[in-house]
Amino acid sequence: MTTADWNPSSWRDFPAKQQPDWPDQVPVDAVLKSLSEMPPLVFAGEARNLMADLGEVALGRAFLLQGGDCAESFESMSAVNLRDKLKVILQMAVILTYAGGVPTVKIGRIAGQFAKPRSSATETKDDVELPSFRGHIVNDIGFSEDERKANPERLLEAYNRSASALNLLRGFTKGGFADLTRVHQWNLEFVAESPQGQRYEELAKGIDDALRFMNACGLSPTEEARLNEVDFYTSHEALLLGYEEALTRVDSLTDTWYDCSAHMVWIGERTRELDGAHVEFFRGINNPIGCKVGPTATAADVLALCEKLNPDNIPGRLTLITRMGADKVGEGLPPLLEAVRDAGYHVVWVCDPMHGNTYTSSGGRKTRHFNSILAEIQGFFAAHETAGTWAGGIHVELTGDDVTECLGGSADLVDEDLEIRYETMCDPRLNGKQGIDLAFSVAELLNPITVDVAQRGPRQSTNI
Repeated sequence: MTTADWNPSSWRDFPAKQQPDWPDQVPVDAVLKSLSEMPPLVFAGEARNLMADLGEVALGRAFLLQGGDCAESFESMSAVNLRDKLKVILQMAVILTYAGGVPTVKIGRIAGQFAKPRSSATETKDDVELPSFRGHIVNDIGFSEDERKANPERLLEAYNRSASALNLLRGFTKGGFADLTRVHQWNLEFVAESPQGQRYEELAKGIDDALRFMNACGLSPTEEARLNEVDFYTSHEALLLGYEEALTRVDSLTDTWYDCSAHMVWIGERTRELDGAHVEFFRGINNPIGCKVGPTATAADVLALCEKLNPDNIPGRLTLITRMGADKVGEGLPPLLEAVRDAGYHVVWVCDPMHGNTYTSSGGRKTRHFNSILAEIQGFFAAHETAGTWAGGIHVELTGDDVTECLGGSADLVDEDLEIRYETMCDPRLNGKQGIDLAFSVAELLNPITVDVAQRGPRQSTNI
């Protein structure tokens, strides 16, 4: 992708929304300079590998599972928490691959999801007005003047926490933890005791039987890299453009720019203006990128984003993450699918069923109901079936902890249960049981489609 009129700081000439109100710019500039001299968190070659994998999704030959915390906490980035979150994602991926019959690309909202957009710059409690919590990369969730002050030193801590998490994730995914022969060990204790955990164990037994059959035929699973390690990528909303600019590097092999804070970064619904700073920054980096698209997006908006962010129409370059709401997806999504299909753009279509289905419970907690989450995914698949396009993936907020933040699921959580373990810093997340529930439900939606694709070829191949 050629961007002769672009450089990593050109976004500064455009209006930038959702940026922190730093008390003093001098220490911010000093921190950003230090970050610009530090090693990249990820490598350009890894981002290119993800682009190729997402290209398969764009062409209807794979499925994307993207999941993790709404907002990562510095305090919760322990080895145990990261391992358990990875376990849930691996479990969901193996369900989608084995029961859904399609290769699954795995991306975590991990090792960088520290910044959060806010609907208001300030928050008021008991007549005290303070800056809103913008994620641990900016300030603290505690409600005091000192805690809510934007602190640039947190940018450095975010980098260091991300580096530690990436090191651990690489160890887990390439060092034997992700070996398919260990598929039973991915089952979290609180999940294993549930009906969905038992269903997962039955699937794991089927994988064991298949691996034993391979071994009996002289094909050793332990010698096949694709069975004893996985490609696992990281992503986050690239909200703080100064931080992203500081971690943008020229790739020595291709002489092109990559944002080396994560393999994939995305633009949020609140910052996707065509003449805004975020779109300007994103158009010049060569990572695979995403853009959230809500119910107010028009076909013209989406086509303009495709042209601006992926002018060379590279499969896997642009992922459109729709977040409509269960009650709006049936009306809002089809015109977008048809417009992009008819224009011939290669995009990955992904459903974020979380953000459009958030509401306040009777007890005053923000929550989401599992039935609404699943209903939006079902509407997403139905719209793609009608349009003849590929329902490419899901983008969900989840955790490996036994939290009670989203209602419903096979455990049938109700309003009163929210008080038991409501631990999120921002938006409610699916727990491990609910994640496994969702994976089996999505696999059932995928299965007849993947059979059809195998017989007729990729569903989008006749359109682009």
